[in-house]
Amino acid sequence: MLAYTLRRLLLIIPTLMMILLVNFVIVQAAPGGPVEQAIARLQGIGGAGAGALGGGGDAVQSASRASRGLDPKLIADIERQYGFDKPAPERFWLMLKHYASLDFGKSFFRGAQVTDLILEKMPVTISLGLWATLITYLVSIPLGIRKATRHGSRFDVWSSTAIVIGYAMPAFLFAMLLIVAFAGGTSLNWFPVRGLVSDNFDQLSTLGKIADYFWHLVLPVTSLVIGGFATLTILTKNSFLNEITRQYVVTARAKGLSEHRVLYGHVFRNAMLLVVSGIPQAFISVFFAGSLLIEVIFSLDGLGRMSYEAAVSRDYPVVFGSLFIFTLFGLLIKLVGDLCYTLVDPRIDFAARNA
Repeated sequence: MLAYTLRRLLLIIPTLMMILLVNFVIVQAAPGGPVEQAIARLQGIGGAGAGALGGGGDAVQSASRASRGLDPKLIADIERQYGFDKPAPERFWLMLKHYASLDFGKSFFRGAQVTDLILEKMPVTISLGLWATLITYLVSIPLGIRKATRHGSRFDVWSSTAIVIGYAMPAFLFAMLLIVAFAGGTSLNWFPVRGLVSDNFDQLSTLGKIADYFWHLVLPVTSLVIGGFATLTILTKNSFLNEITRQYVVTARAKGLSEHRVLYGHVFRNAMLLVVSGIPQAFISVFFAGSLLIEVIFSLDGLGRMSYEAAVSRDYPVVFGSLFIFTLFGLLIKLVGDLCYTLVDPRIDFAARNA
């Protein structure tokens, strides 16, 4: 197991490099880079004009900019300010060297180190992803087991209907409905819609801070959970239904074991293998995709929102720093999910499988 873990950790390095390389190449080809936007602002051109200028900072583009009447020295200074005075391969190599020491550089437009920005925003995104994933599993697994044991009953039919409706409704739409219903859109104004804590958070007691924190999380986490628990519930139900028909379950019942002992002493471990395998994917999907719209709707200053704003403004240090963290975090979570297999079923040996 140790050899397998080390091998997976070492594979993270080339994976990160390839992902950064692909995105670096895409960024070089994309129009409207920071240099072009700076020149457009000097010329009084809006964002659309900036996009038309091109996006690489190479010599041909510099000549094109100079032909617009700007001083070539001024253009060179702007390129040097944003780091576009060097060839693309050299810039990529320097980026890798800095990233090896977790130095993501300085934001073009925020005036702060990217590392500090990521550390500042990450607690918000992790809070959403962690609590949404935890609640999803706490609801989905018992519900899926209940549906499996009462397969075909009225409870199974009605719960399946509710699950399908929740799955079909986008998280952002459900978030808007929650705001209208419970955050001042109607006569009910029970929950806040801005930020993760109140303005007077520092003045509250310890219990007051905890209560205030969860009070702000109710609506955004609920929005993420509603659409996320459907797949896991159906997966849990189908896994249990598949295991209940196995011969070892028939044998256990023939021995006189209680239904509770059969389900949780024999079926649970085997059925949970598929469910456990979905933990990394569930958390990553919430962490990457789900958090962005929810952070925007509820005015949460998290990593997803910052990454989106950086991409729109072409703040490349923030874009690549966030990409690095997202990728690294996703790969590590995936590894943890694979290792959790052995906790559920010690018979699984990845080292022997890869020998």
